[in-house]
Amino acid sequence: MSENQITETIIVRGNLEDIFFLWADAENYPQWMHDIKSVENMEDHTSYWVMREGPNNTILTWDVKTTLLEKNKRLAWRSIGGDIETSGQVTFTPLSHHEVEITYTLHYAPPVNLNPTVVKELFSDPGKRMQRDLRNFKAHAEGMEERMTP
Repeated sequence: MSENQITETIIVRGNLEDIFFLWADAENYPQWMHDIKSVENMEDHTSYWVMREGPNNTILTWDVKTTLLEKNKRLAWRSIGGDIETSGQVTFTPLSHHEVEITYTLHYAPPVNLNPTVVKELFSDPGKRMQRDLRNFKAHAEGMEERMTP
């Protein structure tokens, strides 16, 4: 099984605690992660993930366990079952001018039991997909910040 790692960074305008809280609730992810259909928080710091339908009606699901939660600093996770092996972390660094630097590192291994064409379509250009998701998060978080500011 081939494992991949990608890391991207973005700066988001807003309050560190609000940004961290927004990211820490995995059920928010489908709002900015294009390829994620749903995430359901479960017991014991686990969540159940469903990827958007791919070619040939392919639907991938997996469970994730939060392995580290340092409030306003860092989140880490790993998969504990399902179609995708994944782990990673997100760090939050406060900057001046009411901004937060978010660094997102993801390790993943696509399923080996899928048709190679399906794998190529679902997992092509992961860096570009991560950049898109981070831009979506930035727009979402900054939009919330604007709505909260009188």
